Amino acid sequence: MKKIDELFKEWQSLQPLKESDQRRLDQKFMLEFNYNSNHIEGNTLTYGQTEFLLMFGKVVDNANMKDLEEMKASNVGLKMVKDAALDKEQPLTEYFIRTLHQTLLREDYTVYRQLPDGTTTSYIVHAGQYKTRPNSVITATGERFEYASPEETPALMKDLLQWYNQAESEKIMSPIELATLFHYRYIRIHPFEDGNGRVSRLIVNYILYRHGYPMIVVKSADKTNYLIALNRCDMVVGRIPADGAHASLEKIAPFVEYMSNCLERALTISIKAAKGESIEEDDDFEKQLKIIERNAKKNIPQDDHVVTPQDKIDVFNKFHRQLTDRIINALNPAIAFYNTLTVHYFMTKDRDQISGTGFFELNSKEKLGPDISERDMNILKEAQSIMMHIRLQGVKSIYKMKDTPIRLSASVFFDLQHYTFNGTTYRYGTYPTPTQLDNFIKDIKDYVLKTIQKATEA
Repeated sequence: MKKIDELFKEWQSLQPLKESDQRRLDQKFMLEFNYNSNHIEGNTLTYGQTEFLLMFGKVVDNANMKDLEEMKASNVGLKMVKDAALDKEQPLTEYFIRTLHQTLLREDYTVYRQLPDGTTTSYIVHAGQYKTRPNSVITATGERFEYASPEETPALMKDLLQWYNQAESEKIMSPIELATLFHYRYIRIHPFEDGNGRVSRLIVNYILYRHGYPMIVVKSADKTNYLIALNRCDMVVGRIPADGAHASLEKIAPFVEYMSNCLERALTISIKAAKGESIEEDDDFEKQLKIIERNAKKNIPQDDHVVTPQDKIDVFNKFHRQLTDRIINALNPAIAFYNTLTVHYFMTKDRDQISGTGFFELNSKEKLGPDISERDMNILKEAQSIMMHIRLQGVKSIYKMKDTPIRLSASVFFDLQHYTFNGTTYRYGTYPTPTQLDNFIKDIKDYVLKTIQKATEA
């Protein structure tokens, strides 16, 4: 706690912040909190989607409507918490917590689950109302951990709010201790069917903001350590929900330590902002690149054709595979100079070779088959390119010729709406014209002829 006290004093000494510094600090926290708090609970929006939604009100890329509405509601809840925290005369109430929950969930909805026997059951999640059915969680060891029953919940929540308001007025605990203990006791009650984690983290920040501290973020990437800290406390406090709802500060020491570290991080970033320094963190670089990547993607009209797995298969079977036969047939006279012909197909995804197939020797008189294997065909559906390499090597001893291997290639690169071959793009369903292929074959023959001629002159 000594480190927090020192940082808090420095933070206070820097008040008030310049408007520009306060704005960038508020923006960073708003995005970080909403993104991470919702991701911990399974929201699928990316950081970039969160930023565009909350900063500009825009929806980019494909996004689940429930996740979009959930993220917007989370930001409204955050504003509610900040406004309420500024009213120092108003105590924290059950009504405010239920209203906050109503804001986050927006409306009642039905959850459907399939039972082991195959039948389906359902229950209603009530927005702004305490639970009407038991809730529990399966621990990492496979055990069921029960929260307070629906019958216990109203009395335990009343006790929780009475305790909090009294403890706040007594000023015995520090704000982070008070916020952490509230969080733990609240979670052991789990008063609602859904949304308890989001509500608890908002109330933690309500308490900190109310006492002049920066708000904190529990990183979704650190979810495991967050849950481990809570679990360690459960082992000390015990499994009885009422005991958890009245846990002492001493028994939740691991969680106090975890939340204190979060506050130290928040104070450090806030102090940097107040001094006009950079508040970028290690993971900000990756997040910003993701945003740039999304913005750089091509805007494809809804009615335009976008590449499908079948398009790639068609390019291979109807064009590229036949081109290989044409190249080999065209090179027949030149092949006579060499002992070995090697033909390889490589299919690539990103920068990694994900499949290679085909080795043929002239002496065995093997022919390229009409199809590649089913396994490679499945890989082709995911590929970003088909790379075909032909290699002539091992000059026959009957020729006075320098041992000069010949390497040839014919590659196709897949894009969203077209593929590229030999520097020219083609829409899916269309292929190079006979004239274009004749010119490509001629260029290959010219290259091979010059190479063999040079090798014989050496």
